[in-house]
Amino acid sequence: MTALLDVKSLNKHYPVGRKGLFGKGRMQVLRDVSLTVAPGEVLGLVGESGSGKSTIGKAVLRLIDSDSAGMTFDGHDLTRISSADLRRLRKDMQIIFQDPYASLDPRKTIRATLAEALDTHRLHMGDARQARLEALMRMVGLNPDFLDRYPHEFSGGQRQRIGIARALAVEPKFIVCDEAVSALDVSIQAQVLNLLADLRQSQGISLLFISHDLSVVRYISDRIMVLYLGRVMEVGPADAVHFAPQHPYTAALVSAEPSLARSSSRIRLEGEIPSPLTPPSGCVFRTRCPFAIPACGAGVPELRPAGDGRLKACIRDDISTGE
Repeated sequence: MTALLDVKSLNKHYPVGRKGLFGKGRMQVLRDVSLTVAPGEVLGLVGESGSGKSTIGKAVLRLIDSDSAGMTFDGHDLTRISSADLRRLRKDMQIIFQDPYASLDPRKTIRATLAEALDTHRLHMGDARQARLEALMRMVGLNPDFLDRYPHEFSGGQRQRIGIARALAVEPKFIVCDEAVSALDVSIQAQVLNLLADLRQSQGISLLFISHDLSVVRYISDRIMVLYLGRVMEVGPADAVHFAPQHPYTAALVSAEPSLARSSSRIRLEGEIPSPLTPPSGCVFRTRCPFAIPACGAGVPELRPAGDGRLKACIRDDISTGE
């Protein structure tokens, strides 16, 4: 199946430091990240804070500039598209933000917030507007009578449902969910995840689901991509990545999940994720990896096949990362 989103060798850096004799430095936050998302598929991005997950989400939506050898969406070359064409294409590419309290304008009613998206793309004008707004509220499990209320009158979970309705308003093909449930209580997280899963099935929408929680990502995703310090560590089917990780970093993320049945042989990571200003040589994970050997610092490991449609960026095949 032809990919809806196809990204090749995505790189992103930010200038750091002051202008002076030696100029500004560079902080590389993404390094040669490639990914695809098929129509109707959910690709999960997981990794610790600072791994580059949200940067990928913003880059594929062209909310920030980046360097890529190729980035296409629905047949459009996002690296060469004009500003006018990109504005038209944004109808098909939407985002759900992390913070449901900061992402809604407190001065606007829910009706005005949802109508703004429709006005921008001239959708459901005139008499069709009210019916569309009511349908959107029902779609996310909210009473249409709430349309004339303000954000402060809603709970965090309800606000996030409104954020989802805003993303759905323009009938997109693809939505980036940027830590869309991390700010919610666990019980509310489950409700929002079930809502997203149902909408994915009923609307046929593709999702790029970003989270630091591997168990949450596994619940909703078809495939999972694991990131560490701007590099891809592992890619594969969601259940396979979660229950039989091939990369030590993925295994460490699984070990960190709360479990009553977990064995005592957990993989514990020491220290903090290194600064992207001074990444380790070779494998960027080697300074925290319990299986690292001197050869791990000799060169950057390629993302290579690991069986059953999986890829891993690790030179070792002689270690067991299973639980």
